[in-house]
Amino acid sequence: MRFNRREFLELSAFSGAGGLLGLFPSAMAEEARVRQDAVRFRPEIEPLVRFMEETSRERLLEEMAVKIKGGTTCQEVITALFLAGIRNIQPRPVGFNFHAVLVVNSAYKASLNSRDADRWLPVFWALDHFKSRQVQDFGQSDWTMEPVKEPTVIAADKSAAAFEAAMNDWDLEKADGAAAGMARGTGSQRIFDLLCRYGTRDYRYIGHKAIYVANGWRTLQTIGWQHAEPVLRSLAYALLAYQGEIPSSRDALADRPGKTNILRLKEIRDSWLSGTREAA
Repeated sequence: MRFNRREFLELSAFSGAGGLLGLFPSAMAEEARVRQDAVRFRPEIEPLVRFMEETSRERLLEEMAVKIKGGTTCQEVITALFLAGIRNIQPRPVGFNFHAVLVVNSAYKASLNSRDADRWLPVFWALDHFKSRQVQDFGQSDWTMEPVKEPTVIAADKSAAAFEAAMNDWDLEKADGAAAGMARGTGSQRIFDLLCRYGTRDYRYIGHKAIYVANGWRTLQTIGWQHAEPVLRSLAYALLAYQGEIPSSRDALADRPGKTNILRLKEIRDSWLSGTREAA
């Protein structure tokens, strides 16, 4: 049985988290188990991430409620939920199952703007949505983010240039090492500028690459840039997605708007920010 957000919130309001448990289909333990070769997160958040990954869908909301009553904060839940999605749900295609990651920041914002009695409902909906997508991803690809290959990680002072080169060449392995290097020493604004460029250079997945850049940035601003490395690696993996021949070797329709916009940028005056407003 599937619920949209409105139906979930209506049911939650009347029955509470515990009353919803019987409505969820069971998931095999194997579907929730994390591979041993998966990337690991910072020690202060890894246990909560694993709890979300390994607790069955029909038990998660009730057991999470117990943790919240014991002192787990909303920011901790949002952080762990976002990272659990990053580790377990393949960002290719960007969309579909990966919406469970894309909606996390929106769920957090909805929580902040809810009345006190309902504040956890958007977060609980996002938790359940993650579990449903986790099981579906397991059945489709069983993808899990692996640890970065340390020999490929670029020094922080060279990582931004290396990232540009790798993205221009559509080279995933080099982009992965450069993304990790940027997370370890490049300023967040410089990183965001680069991601914006490559998130909007093509229109594959009907704009979801740009959506991931925007939501990835917003979520990192909330959970903290100490968690950036796996997020940036996931973004690089997503932004380099394509079908068929490598895009740099052909003139694909999805790439033409980005190429045109690069030319348009050259027409903008360097002094455009210091212009004066003309009278209407």
